[in-house]
Amino acid sequence: MLEASNNNELLPIPDKRYFTIGEVSELCLVKPHVLRYWEQEFPQLKPVKRRGNRRYYQRDDVLVIREIRELLYDQGFTIGGARQQLEAAENGPDPQAIQAIISDLEEVLSILKS
Repeated sequence: MLEASNNNELLPIPDKRYFTIGEVSELCLVKPHVLRYWEQEFPQLKPVKRRGNRRYYQRDDVLVIREIRELLYDQGFTIGGARQQLEAAENGPDPQAIQAIISDLEEVLSILKS
């Protein structure tokens, strides 16, 4: 299996409902044991488990795995840092931070007008 340097080099995700762990491994260029570990570390990753505890991933799971892969392998985040990034993306931007930015920009604007 060749390692892609970024997610742009990954194979396109086929149009199907469920994927086995082997298929996801190939689509995301991540070994199956790493996928099982990530399930424990990232609450966003919850494949459906069926007979014999076999995992079946959906398209959204594959997209989350690719995002995790990007954060860890390409951007250099730790597991904890990647988890925080995913949680922040889920929750959206912090309203207080946005308000602070708006206030700063209004201040800059008033300085420029004078």
